[in-house]
Amino acid sequence: MTPDLTRPPDLIDVNGQTIACDIRGDGPPLLLLHGFPQNRAMWARIGPALAAEFTTIAPDLRGYGQSSKPAEIDQMSFRAMAADMLALMTHLGFDHFHLAGHDRGGRTAHRMALDAAERVDTLCVMDIVPTHHLLDTLTQDVARAYYHWFFLAQPAPFPETLIGHDPDAYFERCLLGFGAAELSDFDPQMLEAYRKGWRDPDSIRAMCNDYRAALDVDFGHDAADLGRRVTCPALVLYGADGAMAQAMDVPATWAPRLSRMRHGAMPGGHFFPDQSPAETARALRDFLTQD
Repeated sequence: MTPDLTRPPDLIDVNGQTIACDIRGDGPPLLLLHGFPQNRAMWARIGPALAAEFTTIAPDLRGYGQSSKPAEIDQMSFRAMAADMLALMTHLGFDHFHLAGHDRGGRTAHRMALDAAERVDTLCVMDIVPTHHLLDTLTQDVARAYYHWFFLAQPAPFPETLIGHDPDAYFERCLLGFGAAELSDFDPQMLEAYRKGWRDPDSIRAMCNDYRAALDVDFGHDAADLGRRVTCPALVLYGADGAMAQAMDVPATWAPRLSRMRHGAMPGGHFFPDQSPAETARALRDFLTQD
């Protein structure tokens, strides 16, 4: 399926931010959240396959793509990102909705399901283990594979300066470095949309602050919620060849946090939505339409 990335996004002002989003289809609302270092373009081959049955809303998270880029570390926490998305869905007239997120979008989705459980009908997280678990049980293998968590979290402007010398070289290395991906796995139009986003110095700063916030803000939020479980139906998808699947039992890390969990391994690595979009759309549809 060839993606159509020519249509300009809707730009919606909510929660003190401008959020760029693509809205397609008809039916129950399905909010699709991208991860690092991408933007809403990652759903370009998945969203259309779901839009016949769902109203798909694919936004750029704050700090990414064409959404606004706040300057402070705490403004890039998952709770802040989640508040944007809740306000966006309220603005669009959706009191409750299905929710799926990959990477940072998955972490934002998990936070939304904790902070606003009454609004989330179903939750899907893609190729992540819980933030608190990853940081609290860090091993050498995970630290080596996910070194970027700690590089990006270094004080400004150190990582921003290094990345700014050649953003494509750094972020393309991220696309290839988390398990079982080649640059040819990424659709050329979508890859160009990713490049356009990550070349923006303000986006580089915001992405670094995203990872700083994970250590300085989100870890504390998650520590306070260790005794809580998400009660809506939940799906955990992960790349069969990804770094997390090689280092951990991904479903087992989620079992204490999701009371109604299904899980499945997907063909590919961390970026399996880019590598296997048809399979990803099918897995989501099957989950969302289950009896």
